[in-house]
Amino acid sequence: MTEFVPGSHSSKDCNAAITGTPHPNFDYLRRSSSGDSNEYADQNQCPIYLQVKGKFDDLQVTNTVTASTFQGNINVQSWKGFDIKHPNKEGHRLRHICLEGPEAGVYIRGRLTDNNIITLPEYWKGLVDPESITVSLTQIGYSQDLMVEAVQWGSQVKVKSGNAAKIDCFYTIQGSRIDGEELIVEYKGETPAEYPGSKDQFSISGFDY
Repeated sequence: MTEFVPGSHSSKDCNAAITGTPHPNFDYLRRSSSGDSNEYADQNQCPIYLQVKGKFDDLQVTNTVTASTFQGNINVQSWKGFDIKHPNKEGHRLRHICLEGPEAGVYIRGRLTDNNIITLPEYWKGLVDPESITVSLTQIGYSQDLMVEAVQWGSQVKVKSGNAAKIDCFYTIQGSRIDGEELIVEYKGETPAEYPGSKDQFSISGFDY
């Protein structure tokens, strides 16, 4: 790709700093060194090209950004979160922050009624370490003296009522992923580049590279 030098190409030159095949799905990226939108080729007059590289002082995106990989800062605090339009209060927004922990965790939750067996999803086999499974039970309506009697074959959780009550409860079941390497939570270093494990663990990160 030819490097663009301000002032080196004539106005409205469709070939200025561009090579390759026109792309059917991406708009022509207008270039300007002076802020004058007419300094270079009009996107309606030139072929549509995929931009291979770009450098911006500031970039504001109002819709969707799609990328196969990401390197950089999600925010300066290095925690992860999202900020969306409030679902039911006009003129307000809603911000949540992601829960963090020292493992790649998987969870399911639900309600168990008139039964004592919780069947774990089929995809947990080979994904979740069965020895890491933990269960939280919240009884509904009355005392049931609930306990986990057994986790069977890594595919079922057997619940028991200590006072022989009818079982009606909410449950949350968590486990650690078994694929990939173990997360190293604390390590010696000044930057994330010194992480002693695989960098592939973080396809999107809030770390200060």
